[in-house]
Amino acid sequence: MTTTQTKAAEHRPQADVPKKSVRRRREGAAWVFLSPWVLGACVLTLLPMAVSLYLSFTDYDLFNAPNWVGLRNYTQMFTEDPRYWRSVGATLTYVVIAVPLQLGLALAVALALKTMRRGRAFYRSAFYAPSLLGASMSIALVWRAIFNDGGTVDNLFGTGGWVNQPGWALFAVALLTVWQFGAPMVIFLAGLQQIPGELYEAAEVDGASRWRQFLSITVPMLSPVIFFNLVLQTIQAFQVFTPAFAVSAGKGGPADSTLFYTLYLYDRGFVASHMGYASAMAWVLLIAIGAVTAVLFRTSRSWVFYASEGDR
Repeated sequence: MTTTQTKAAEHRPQADVPKKSVRRRREGAAWVFLSPWVLGACVLTLLPMAVSLYLSFTDYDLFNAPNWVGLRNYTQMFTEDPRYWRSVGATLTYVVIAVPLQLGLALAVALALKTMRRGRAFYRSAFYAPSLLGASMSIALVWRAIFNDGGTVDNLFGTGGWVNQPGWALFAVALLTVWQFGAPMVIFLAGLQQIPGELYEAAEVDGASRWRQFLSITVPMLSPVIFFNLVLQTIQAFQVFTPAFAVSAGKGGPADSTLFYTLYLYDRGFVASHMGYASAMAWVLLIAIGAVTAVLFRTSRSWVFYASEGDR
């Protein structure tokens, strides 16, 4: 080894020290900035989830110490509680009705706004406003008054109050969700504006009708946005609470027609003080939402088109 190589070997480890030190300082700074999120995730999310999982295997009434009962809450839920299955049925019916109608209306309004030349910003804000207001209890109470006996719908159509009829109460709640189509509409509008206009021009040259352009260009190019909105709105629909609570006065009536899953969970946990049972219901809901989301992602391979990848 020459003198030059010896000196290089002697200086190489010393040159690496500052690099490691810089990297450690950067990692330390990153953890400092991440620490509020990490602390919040641990204290406000992970820890409550762990406690809830433990309580799901106990008999806990909010006042006395939890009593370990194993799988009794789960077996009772699936085999001994008919109201639980009615809440599952009401929630699934609501999801199947509300989500497609909401997304269909949002897409239709987004298509109309895309071609609008004047007043687009005003109408976009006006249509988005219900998404900000609709989740509040005050709007839900107004909605109940509109669909109650002697309300606006009853006076116009003479059908009686929807919220007092088992066959119509769920539809009244679903319409409140459909009315809040502003958030998916804005996302649809952003996606529509990203579709190249040359595709429509080429289709017009080939003689394609507007309907054919919608099916062959708009839907495939917008499919990632449709998929995003579908997943997001489906997850939110499974967790709906405020409209059902307001419309049914917290009872899920009439005849349990609006007894949504989260409303029954609230009833078991905070009204009947069966917090262990409610925790078990919460974990079943989490698993169910995860399973539905996984199915949506699985099926998306056959209909979601990503332009950057050519085909999914």
